[in-house]
Amino acid sequence: MTRVDVLGIHVSVTNLDAAVATFADWIDAEERQLVCVSDMNALLHARADARLTEVYNTSGLTVPDGMPLVWAGKKAGFEQMSRVAGPDLLERVLAESAERGWTQYFYGGAEGVAEELRERFQERHPALKVVGVECPPYRELTDAEDAETVDRMNEARPDIVWVGLGAPKQERWMADHRDRLNATILIGVGAAFDFHTGRLDRAPAWMQRSGLEWSYRLYKEPKRLWRRYLLGIPRFLAGILRHPPRAL
Repeated sequence: MTRVDVLGIHVSVTNLDAAVATFADWIDAEERQLVCVSDMNALLHARADARLTEVYNTSGLTVPDGMPLVWAGKKAGFEQMSRVAGPDLLERVLAESAERGWTQYFYGGAEGVAEELRERFQERHPALKVVGVECPPYRELTDAEDAETVDRMNEARPDIVWVGLGAPKQERWMADHRDRLNATILIGVGAAFDFHTGRLDRAPAWMQRSGLEWSYRLYKEPKRLWRRYLLGIPRFLAGILRHPPRAL
């Protein structure tokens, strides 16, 4: 799939429909891939870390989860590019999974979040097959605990593992585990678990479309997010001015 270089990160030129179609191809071919869901903050983390840059640039897909990345893609000439937000991708793929029989594993979130996510989506889609849920501790796992996690996931045999550890932790986790897990697709979706279980509120749709979702989140969580947005936005814009997006 075509990509666009945004500050050194190779973002996939895609949209929600195309992403889901790509997942279907991978599952049919049993092709192991990982997917990075990237917004401005994730991109800034990635470009400052050579290992993360490699993960994003060699992923099966690095989808644009923020309007600034979409605008960057359009500036490079890709008008067909549109936002693939983590919560929207999760909802769309689970609906498709219920029809196609794809199996899911939810890994991440605070205690009880993954279980609640399973309950909510199985109420919405009774045919949905969730073969495992797990909320790991915030601390780093021991080697033995990590090996047990890998064994549980492989025994459950999911087609898709949804990883809700937050960026960049989830990208590092997926890269470290891609070769050890038999699931076809690993997807890092950040706070999507919390949005779908009501622990976080999403901005109104018009704010999402206009690129103002960040202001809504800042209003809701100023102490946690002020640095991310008030420092990150100028850094991103300055970088784009110095290094305009380009097709690869």
